[in-house]
Amino acid sequence: MDLGLKGKTALVMASSQGLGKAIAEGFVKEGVNVLIASRNVDQLKIVKEELSSLGDAKVDYIGCDITKPNQIEAMIQKLSTEYGALDVLINNAGGPPAGSFEDLTDDEWQQSFELNLLSYIRIIRGALPLLKRNGGKIINIASSSIKEPISGLILSNTFRTGIVGLSKTLAMELAKYNILVNTVGPGRIATDRVKHLDELNAKKNGLTIEEIEESEKETIPLGRYGKPEEFANMVVFLASEANSYVTGSSFLVDGGKIKSI
Repeated sequence: MDLGLKGKTALVMASSQGLGKAIAEGFVKEGVNVLIASRNVDQLKIVKEELSSLGDAKVDYIGCDITKPNQIEAMIQKLSTEYGALDVLINNAGGPPAGSFEDLTDDEWQQSFELNLLSYIRIIRGALPLLKRNGGKIINIASSSIKEPISGLILSNTFRTGIVGLSKTLAMELAKYNILVNTVGPGRIATDRVKHLDELNAKKNGLTIEEIEESEKETIPLGRYGKPEEFANMVVFLASEANSYVTGSSFLVDGGKIKSI
């Protein structure tokens, strides 16, 4: 299938590693010009070289702390000046700290709000004039917690579901500009974030990380953790011309783990 992505332009947030990097790689393989962004500039330089070797698409990077409005503004300005267009926006951010309700302070709630919800709002606001020109796609990366809360991750459970409300509303408001907005949540995908959570769980329960992984795999019908590229495939499809009528929806890439309908 021709996804119709060749020559398009995408901004991929939190793309120095993990899911963001996998999504950027998927786009480059389809001929998409990509601007990757993260706080980790040194790692972005390495990723740029890796992605540039995959094809003829233009790949550039910019350091951006998405909790700082001035850095978001600088990123959008670079996108406008050097690319002149935007067809796909991938909002993505690292997960908030683990903890239960009684563990967390006001500062931790505020920081997580700014990282995991307000940043998406600010980036969409900044990118919207570029997206309005020819229509496009906004894909907000969330978590499987949008369908089933995860124990010990109340911050994620709260703000990731906020992303769904934002996406659904924007899908209605932006349809007149031919901008499609969807949410995609990962299940147990083999990333550093999931490894970190498994390590915390192992320490908390006095188990090895291998025991935690085996226990988690037993809850997944496919019997394994997903690969980052498997998650990226869903995102690339939703961002493509092959998707012309799906908007305001939420999807899980979780191997069947979440049981809610």
